[in-house]
Amino acid sequence: MEVLRYAAFTTTPEGGNPAGVVLDATGASDVEMQAVAAEVGYSETAFVTEGAGTRAARVRYFSPLVEVDFCGHATIATGVALAERLGVGDFELRTNAGVVPVAVAPTPQGLRAALTSVATWSRPATPEEVEPTLSCLGWSATDLADPAVLPAHVAWSGNEHLVLPVATRARLADMAYDFDRLRAHMLAHRWPTVLLVHVESDELVHARNPFATGGVVEDPATGSAAAAFGGYLHALGRVTGPREVLVHQGDDMGRPSRLTVQLRPGDLRVTVAGTAVPIPA
Repeated sequence: MEVLRYAAFTTTPEGGNPAGVVLDATGASDVEMQAVAAEVGYSETAFVTEGAGTRAARVRYFSPLVEVDFCGHATIATGVALAERLGVGDFELRTNAGVVPVAVAPTPQGLRAALTSVATWSRPATPEEVEPTLSCLGWSATDLADPAVLPAHVAWSGNEHLVLPVATRARLADMAYDFDRLRAHMLAHRWPTVLLVHVESDELVHARNPFATGGVVEDPATGSAAAAFGGYLHALGRVTGPREVLVHQGDDMGRPSRLTVQLRPGDLRVTVAGTAVPIPA
């Protein structure tokens, strides 16, 4: 299998989140795809298992340790890789989580892909979900935002993500955690990532995403969590008109990423957009 490498949600290979992309994995077994993902070593590698060379493809995602039902940054990378070969326009990617349309268009900064998630949902998190997570992070409830305004939730956009709004940008920047303990807790709840987010304004948020379940300490850009955050905003009644939120992620890792989240009232699908560029060999 030929593995392409892209950085998603960035205009430079040094930023964003690296993803592997295999545009033709027809006939590959789960064991073979898992082995390739482990060798590549990125947080996810996307594999086109059906429909290679077409605009309607079946895509699966593997981290170095496990298969993931949906991965946003690898979807953006796959969309750009397909557009480079088939031309810009619309693509339909069939994932384990459902059908995800991807629209790719040229911009002065390079090819920009916009994925539209399956319908999201979000619910309040339980103390049994939140308190062990805070313990693994070495945090307390006082490190979180006012729960009357920004409560902890579990949000779904193809995967479930624990959403923990953080009180200050400084607390977010100082993130560290017990990898093995948090991984065990996340596996028990089947969370691929925990979304730690500081809301600076209605238009700008800062995010960090531990990805211990996949064997990765932190994701520099997490499109599925950004879509889940859109579902969270819907659940809180904060989408009363068309709304766009810019997510800054990866800054504290030295891999700045920019994810645009687009929301529409009455539509629980969330569009997440960004550029992607090839990583030189």
